[in-house]
Amino acid sequence: MNSNGTPNRATEQRNLSGPTACLCDSDTSEGARPAGREGNPSSSAAKNDRDASHKKGRATNVMPEVWRLVKPLRWLLAGSFVLMIVNRICGFAMPVASRYLINDVMVKHNLEKLPLILGGVVFATCMQGVTTFILNQQLAIAGQRVIAELRIKVQSHVGRLPISFYDSNRVGTIAARVMNDVEGARNLVGAGFLDFAGGILAAIIALAILLQISPLMTILTFVILMAFGWFLKSALGVTRPLFRVRSEISAEVTGRLIESLGGVRVVKGYRAEASEANVFAGGARRLLESFIVSITAQSYMSLGSTVVIGLVGGLLMYLGAREVNMNRLDVGSYVEFNMLLAFMIAPVALLVSVGTQLTEALAGLDRTAEVLKETEEGSERERTRALNPIQGDVRFKDVTFAYVPGTPVLRGISFHARAGSVTALVGSSGSGKSTIISLVCGFHSAANGQILVDGVDLSTIQLSSYREQLGVVLQETFLFDGTIRENVLFSRPRATEEQWRQACRIARVDEFAERLPEGYETIIGERGVKLSGGQRQRISIARAILADPRILILDEATSSLDSESEALIQSGFTSLMQDRTTFVIAHRLSTIRRADQILVIEQGRVVECGSHSSLYELKGRYHELYTRQHELDRNLFLAPGEGDKINSAQLFV
Repeated sequence: MNSNGTPNRATEQRNLSGPTACLCDSDTSEGARPAGREGNPSSSAAKNDRDASHKKGRATNVMPEVWRLVKPLRWLLAGSFVLMIVNRICGFAMPVASRYLINDVMVKHNLEKLPLILGGVVFATCMQGVTTFILNQQLAIAGQRVIAELRIKVQSHVGRLPISFYDSNRVGTIAARVMNDVEGARNLVGAGFLDFAGGILAAIIALAILLQISPLMTILTFVILMAFGWFLKSALGVTRPLFRVRSEISAEVTGRLIESLGGVRVVKGYRAEASEANVFAGGARRLLESFIVSITAQSYMSLGSTVVIGLVGGLLMYLGAREVNMNRLDVGSYVEFNMLLAFMIAPVALLVSVGTQLTEALAGLDRTAEVLKETEEGSERERTRALNPIQGDVRFKDVTFAYVPGTPVLRGISFHARAGSVTALVGSSGSGKSTIISLVCGFHSAANGQILVDGVDLSTIQLSSYREQLGVVLQETFLFDGTIRENVLFSRPRATEEQWRQACRIARVDEFAERLPEGYETIIGERGVKLSGGQRQRISIARAILADPRILILDEATSSLDSESEALIQSGFTSLMQDRTTFVIAHRLSTIRRADQILVIEQGRVVECGSHSSLYELKGRYHELYTRQHELDRNLFLAPGEGDKINSAQLFV
């Protein structure tokens, strides 16, 4: 959450009754030590997290996840396996029939057997074609169904993960895991796995027949193929990490591309098209190099299999010629042996093609299982309390928090926001304002100390019930690619038409929406790109009004509005804030003079706490900030907050 928050001016207009005494409990006399930068973890820490994640993923046992995928389809796979047996047995018709065709029909001229042989071959071939069609159709559909279900499962799980997960993972990387890493799952339940299993079964049947034809040639061939099979197994073990690295690079490149496309206006505004193209090209080249390595490994395996098959063929030609010349083998049996040999060699070739597909699928599932093992937000056993409705009494008691261990952002924060009161947070950039709001929202948990809501520890409250009673208006509004109506209803989908229209009237959305050709059904584009900044902000405010929250968070909620629109919306905020606990991140200090309490945050501590008048008379940090901004605002050629040569750019962010 951006700490560049401006409270709306409803706080100025609010008729405050009751005491304005400070409700802060912290010791403001203690000196503040330098705090770490507020925000996401540092790049080095994130890199360490990624490295640890990578090592964890490599060690992940994916077989339980594979079984969970296969279990619902076990009867389909069992039936498919039976069809596969029929399919493979029918495949033996041609090579077995060749012996009788050569020995009985061609050599002995016994033509009455020809119709029987041809009939058997045609029937078996038709059966093989029908079963192949059924297998391909059913397994392909089953594979796609597994992919869809796995994507739904991963997306649903990712949506329930804590904010810290998003802090350390790029959006593009997460999207790649949801969409791309699960693609290989179809090979586990589709034709790939079944072809491999069918090839093994056919090889066993062929081996039994070959031993009857020529034990010598069969044993020699089997020994060679087993040795090469062991080599391929070892090679596939080496290539699996290559596929994982390739998936990670692909996710990184996709993530950067999504960021670049999302920030196209910034890119074009700074004429950075060439720079972004170079960054993407570098990632694409890394991905190409990864593909080259894996393709090279696969090519070596294909080369090895071709050489081995050639050596086996040459050996069989030599041994077959000897066996026929010594009358230990007839010509028909030799032809049958060579044709059946293809069934025994097939698994070796499948190890190269299908084995590679299965290895890539396991690598993708490895990464998918890694995400699914992330602990969901609010899954702690102690979160058993459901507060509904809440009164909105919030108390921080000696709260400490750090994004990165050893680098605290908040140090001993204590204050009390009574139900229905307005609490404003001011301070320089990185002081910890946004982190306090994040803790109030339950996005993060305090490392030490307690956060109490209506006297109940927030760490024991069910987050789903708690957040239903929160309303958040951020400086950077986020809207979805849909209609105005859908975006307003996002906070309360079951609201009546009168309720959401009333929210639109209070937020002055109706002023521009009803002038559009399609009214509230107007498609606003990705992130509301078809609307102005002020229009987007009004929709965001309407969304918060419709939520009817008990705790309201305002992060410079009217920053994108013009003066006239801002003044009109204040009356709506006045009614919205009535009897609700409100937290305001303040940028323009003149807008918070009537807040019940103002917390001055510096270096992760509350250094001053009180009403506007008491803090101004104290002539401390708040007086310094207020006076400096007031002086800047008097310069008509400068926007509020601009022009301080020393550090005005950092004061009110």
